[in-house]
Amino acid sequence: MAQLLVRGVPQDVVDALKRRAAARGRSAEAEHRAILEETLKPGRESFWERAAVLRAETRGRKLTNSTELIRQDRDER
Repeated sequence: MAQLLVRGVPQDVVDALKRRAAARGRSAEAEHRAILEETLKPGRESFWERAAVLRAETRGRKLTNSTELIRQDRDER
């Protein structure tokens, strides 16, 4: 398995990594590995890819003010 060395990481990021690792019962190294695997896992869509799909699915839809819908629902009760 390959090794990865990351230099110049700000101390606050290192501290956050250590806190996150401790909260999950892992070492900082294991948490770092888990973050990389979760983020870079093949086939995983990025946020921006999912957002683009959602935009395409909702394109052209007429949006209404939810306040009016809620008021209408309450008045019908």
